[in-house]
Amino acid sequence: MRPVLIILASLALASCKGEEQKLDSGLAGYDPHLVDTARAACLKKDGRFGAGSASGTFVCYENTRDANKSCSKSSDCEGLCLARSQSCSPIKPLPGCNEVLTDNGTIATVCVE
Repeated sequence: MRPVLIILASLALASCKGEEQKLDSGLAGYDPHLVDTARAACLKKDGRFGAGSASGTFVCYENTRDANKSCSKSSDCEGLCLARSQSCSPIKPLPGCNEVLTDNGTIATVCVE
């Protein structure tokens, strides 16, 4: 009788399958086509897709509709209001460090990598 109980217990345990667990590779949310998708979206809005900074990022550079227009504060421009020329930036984002006019017309330095 004992061997029968051992066999029945073994069969009962063998039929109990837990849910299979997926191993976490640490890449949750990773999109291998992210750069291609971003490039296509940028080109669709007539932007120029290119290197952003030394960190290896990519940026969509867009022409501004009010490029070189006179400005006295940031809200006068689609991009930045450049302090030295008091004109709207020709592209956004404008790479590097630039002195700009803020919302209240004061000068500030903005750095974009």
